Amino acid sequence: MDFAWTPEQQRFRAELRAFLAEHLPPNWEELADGPASELQSQFANGFCGKLAAAGLLVPHWPARWGGRDADPWTAFILAEEMWMAGEPRGGQYMNVNWIGPTLMRFGSPEQQQRYIPPMAQGHTIWCQGFSEPEAGSDLASLRTRAEPDGDHYRISGQKIWTSYAGYADTCFLLARTSPGKNGISIFLVPMDTPGITVRQIPSVIGEGDIHEVFFDAVCVPATAMLGGEGQAWDIVRAALSLERVGIPRFALASRALQRAVKRLQQLGRFGNGAIEQAARAQAACEAARLYSYAIIDQRAHGIIAGPEASAARYATVNAERAVGEFVVEHLPEALAGGDALLQAHHQRAIVAGIASGAAEIQLNLIATELLKLPREPR
Repeated sequence: MDFAWTPEQQRFRAELRAFLAEHLPPNWEELADGPASELQSQFANGFCGKLAAAGLLVPHWPARWGGRDADPWTAFILAEEMWMAGEPRGGQYMNVNWIGPTLMRFGSPEQQQRYIPPMAQGHTIWCQGFSEPEAGSDLASLRTRAEPDGDHYRISGQKIWTSYAGYADTCFLLARTSPGKNGISIFLVPMDTPGITVRQIPSVIGEGDIHEVFFDAVCVPATAMLGGEGQAWDIVRAALSLERVGIPRFALASRALQRAVKRLQQLGRFGNGAIEQAARAQAACEAARLYSYAIIDQRAHGIIAGPEASAARYATVNAERAVGEFVVEHLPEALAGGDALLQAHHQRAIVAGIASGAAEIQLNLIATELLKLPREPR
């Protein structure tokens, strides 16, 4: 197996690093401390516009949608460099990674023409309306309902833990249109539609990151439905396989670990105990990286990732937690304003086991679909 990057891939990575060096301000680490603050989101909008103008926002998209037909490795190198830098794209990584490609595959021509060009230009933020107070990551239990009303639907219910909802233009919303697992549909809902209320949830992970969203008889046209009625599971499976491996959190985790080790060495505190724990954390980062690379290699060969994507996702959660625990144990002062990068990573690591599907859900999928373990009888 050849682990070397091709000359073209090396040039693309160098191009990205040069762009970041030119366009990230000197105080970027302080600005990035708060993954979805209003200030960071405002910066991301301008930054993504510059990325788009340079052809670096969606190079892996088809040329007809503003990309340059680059391969999955290009997409992942882009994501790695952005996350290593503290993800200056903000919430727009969702558009780039999975919402845009999902609309290209399942959207109507009208939906594609309405929503994809603004994504390619870096002019829009989306949020995903999945989790609910009594459903969590168990989408089969969701209760938000979409009732037909002539050529419209009226949506009522509540979503929770919704990142970027306070700044989003559109919601990728799951709602129940009939009973049962196959009774869930997807709607593309503008967030300024009457009847939508967004409330920020106070948290320890930074200003503005998570919200609860209420839908009170929100009226949307039937044309807002993505795919067919009851098709949500097929669409979500395809979308989440992109999302779970499209966020290389291990890149920022590895950089944070290196920063913490360097500071401990400078302080003369990188001794026994710290060395062993740092080694385990670095091994976890490498395991997550190589597992993710295996999934990207499948994509590059036209193979649709199955439950292996959940395993790669859980490896990334382990890496985030390992680095976060190392910093808490050996350099806790960095989390009290001593280092903006380490503080920003710690905030992201807290939610690593929730974003893109709870870690426990990933373990269930690994057990049943990858390892083929039998379910315990009820």
